[in-house]
Amino acid sequence: MQTPMALKISEACSASRIGRTRIYDAIKRGELRAKKHGKSTIVLRDDLLEWLNALPAVSPKTIHTK
Repeated sequence: MQTPMALKISEACSASRIGRTRIYDAIKRGELRAKKHGKSTIVLRDDLLEWLNALPAVSPKTIHTK
C-alpha cells in the first residue's frame, strides 16, 4: 500500500502519536499548515513531517526516569 500524501486529522494524530487538540492548536497558531477539502480538514504528509521536525529537541537533562 502506498503512503497517502494527505491525511485527515485523525490519521495525522495516529501517524504522529499526537492528540487532536494539539494538532488543531498547531493549525490555529499557524505552526502546522492544513487545507480544506469540502468540510474535511487535511494535512499534507510533508507539512506534518516539517512540523514534527521543527518541534524542540529533548535535552538529556529533561528526561525523567523512574
